[in-house]
Amino acid sequence: VQLQASGGGLVQAGETLRLSCAASGGTIRTSSVGWFRQAPGKDREFVAAIFRSGNNAYYAGSVKGRFTVSRDAAQNTIYLQMTSLKPEDTAMYYCVAGRRLILSTIGQWSAYDYWGQETQVTVSS
Repeated sequence: VQLQASGGGLVQAGETLRLSCAASGGTIRTSSVGWFRQAPGKDREFVAAIFRSGNNAYYAGSVKGRFTVSRDAAQNTIYLQMTSLKPEDTAMYYCVAGRRLILSTIGQWSAYDYWGQETQVTVSS
């Protein structure tokens, strides 16, 4: 499965942005999917993920209440809706998918099987 993220850009603080991640070469219907990000000079961090059942989503504390992760199985696409953006949300964002995730590993980059190319999000103050 290949993942291609898009939708990043330059926005002002408080604005909204939606990232998309299109999957090809396979289906994400049976995968848990999510997003990570990496800011300049910082380690990569977990942002959000949703289990393949689609019933439960998990978020980093820094984005909870502002970001929403979702999946459109028919379109084979993952989304990250980001509202009330802050300058500290500035980072490269990566979409991921995994077939065997469990709750204890959902925040681990290496627990996923597929990783997409990044899309840049820059939030100005």
